[in-house]
Amino acid sequence: MAAIDIDLDTGLIGKYRILQKLGEGATSEVFYCRDDFNLRDVAIKRVRSSALIDAVDGPVYARFFAAEAALVGRLVHPNVVQILDAVPDPVAPYLVMEYVPGPTLRHFCRPDHLLPLEVIIEIGFKCAMALGYVYRQGIIHRDVKPANILTVLDPSGGVADVKLTDFGSALNLGADSTQVHQVGSLAYMAPEQLDGQLLDCRADMYALGAVLYHLIAGRPPFEAGSQAALMNQIYNQLPTALAGMRAGVDSAVDEVIGRALAKKPEDRYATWDAFAQALSGLIAEHKVPRGHLQGVLDSERFNLLRSLDFFSSFGDVELWEVVHRARWQRFPFGHALYRRGEEGKDFHIIAQGSVEVYREGKRVALLGAGTSVGEMAYLAPNPEMRRHSTDVVVTEPVTTISFQPESMQHLSPDCRHLFDEAFIRVLVRRLHAAHEALAHPRRIL
Repeated sequence: MAAIDIDLDTGLIGKYRILQKLGEGATSEVFYCRDDFNLRDVAIKRVRSSALIDAVDGPVYARFFAAEAALVGRLVHPNVVQILDAVPDPVAPYLVMEYVPGPTLRHFCRPDHLLPLEVIIEIGFKCAMALGYVYRQGIIHRDVKPANILTVLDPSGGVADVKLTDFGSALNLGADSTQVHQVGSLAYMAPEQLDGQLLDCRADMYALGAVLYHLIAGRPPFEAGSQAALMNQIYNQLPTALAGMRAGVDSAVDEVIGRALAKKPEDRYATWDAFAQALSGLIAEHKVPRGHLQGVLDSERFNLLRSLDFFSSFGDVELWEVVHRARWQRFPFGHALYRRGEEGKDFHIIAQGSVEVYREGKRVALLGAGTSVGEMAYLAPNPEMRRHSTDVVVTEPVTTISFQPESMQHLSPDCRHLFDEAFIRVLVRRLHAAHEALAHPRRIL
């Protein structure tokens, strides 16, 4: 088999045009490239040929590449870097991945670059949800550390989002092939991972707890001058309390992160969802100062969606799509969401509050959280059917999640399908209520 063209002199890796070299390590190099065929920017991680021909470690590095190559197109989550392609070139194989322009969280571990506490907790929530998704796909990451979590920055330079990357050390619970054991980064490894024991998601849970500790304190939970001393601390010592290392850290923060760092797996959280909810609870219960994040956080929106009947069939990935794609609006008492005769341009799902529906001046319905209004703007086959036949007025200040037909096209097919199913459930319930009103008017009244 001939080697696929990788000509750094001409600025190409295969068909991808190199724009910039992003970094390098002992075994691989990472490039920022342009995919001219698909009109998108990508990141390419290319394994060094010298690493693969090493008589001792070469087979191990080949397995690391194979572990990531096996995940092409498999992990699709807003907080996980997508692996788009794997090219098994015999000289220098490479992975094509989603390009994320921000630095890794390692940049924010320095004592002079620490993030606000509420941002760190929000990062922890998103990572926990992402790792929960990964575990449901049968994958244990095994190398969760700041350098493997990329950031998306907002215009002011703050962290707006995060994406988990580097699955070369991942343990695929469903794979038949032999896999490398006892891998990871020592400062973030759970005791059972050091021992080479069989692992479950709680090993990654420990690692995420160590990452959050590092982001808060500016140092990892344990530090030592030798590997043996560091391992002894991981096995036998408790980390220094965070409450004494940084102003504003409540004891509740220590409890949540300390539980993730428990020596025994059974003393940690039973599920990723439990860990995520414990983190979001720190914000909901005001155990973490809000600082500059005075608006509604993504974690709060996500948890709100989970509680609504309309989204009961949506999975976590689709809920995150709604969090990021929807227009979140607040309307005061007396505001008219719709007026009779107007043509609809959007629909609303009521997240909080209530509205009343009037037909020819008579109230015909009171709708609360978890119901939708104006869905004909999306469902109707022609403009005439999109004209509202009722007035919809806010009776208790509402928060709504709204879309227009055009913005729905930006959702994934799976997410749009779930919206269609939810609307069918809404319409069936309304038809049933109308039938009951006609058949048993006294009982309805």
